[in-house]
Amino acid sequence: MIGSGAWGTALAKVLHENGNSVTIWDVDPAVRDDLRQGRNERYLPGVPLPTDWKVEDDFGKAIGGRECLVLAVPSRVFREIAARLKGHPGIFISVTKGIEYETGETMSQILREHAPANRVAALSGPSFAREVALGIPTTVVCASESDGTARTVQGMFHRPEFRIYRCLDVLGVEYGGALKNVIAIAAGVSDGLGYGDNTKAGLVTRALSEMRRLGVACGAQPETFSGLSGLGDLMLTCFSKQSRNRELGERLGRGETMEQIMASQPKLAEGYPTARSAHRLAREKRVVTPITDEVYAVLYEGKDPREAVRGLISRAFKAED
Repeated sequence: MIGSGAWGTALAKVLHENGNSVTIWDVDPAVRDDLRQGRNERYLPGVPLPTDWKVEDDFGKAIGGRECLVLAVPSRVFREIAARLKGHPGIFISVTKGIEYETGETMSQILREHAPANRVAALSGPSFAREVALGIPTTVVCASESDGTARTVQGMFHRPEFRIYRCLDVLGVEYGGALKNVIAIAAGVSDGLGYGDNTKAGLVTRALSEMRRLGVACGAQPETFSGLSGLGDLMLTCFSKQSRNRELGERLGRGETMEQIMASQPKLAEGYPTARSAHRLAREKRVVTPITDEVYAVLYEGKDPREAVRGLISRAFKAED
């Protein structure tokens, strides 16, 4: 397990409980020391963790001889970490949700620069790390261009409380998982402005269509966005109080500026950089993405959230797609 934030730690716990030999590496020595004591107070406070897994300080030793490497690092450092895996014979599994700004690539596409496509997989779906770590029933999807690889990953992670489906549409799974974070910010803005369930239901429905348009333009299959990594994850992050992306939007809707939020929360939700990446990608692909555009304007151009809502509502009439 490369990276032991909340998600990486929770997944490492699942793998350990399934009888796998688990080695964890993280860039932060304090987090590594915590994990050796059976806890991760920074990211999963109060959740008991194993003490008999291996926590490695040296990156090379951590990945040496491992059958599978799970990357649970932020998207901003994903390429740097992936480059250090070049030549490794194992299966590469990305559990990071994001889109690289400079290239528009997903995390699996970055991994495929260093490994054959049939050894790359992506795991995504409606899942909060804390609930997974506590054994609350959760369902996700594993995608790989190789059904054999997907089956291997499915077998490693699957347990009664953590059900895994598989599919071959890696890009669809990844774009769904990344783009929903942008929409969750919009949903939070709606909450912060005091709007009701009608508003959010309409927003989420139209957002799903927008996500699908952009994903298909990038090579994904349209039906994937109706599954766990699309609709499922979208509902979770837009409606749950646990969603950090929704919380970011809510604070903006209540009148806080990005400068104020960044000062109080140095580690921002993944939807913040993804909004910038998605906005640029949509321009390159010439895809109409009104919700993403307004989120981008609020986050990066200082647009007033109420003006952003007016911008969406005042668009020209059209048929539902």
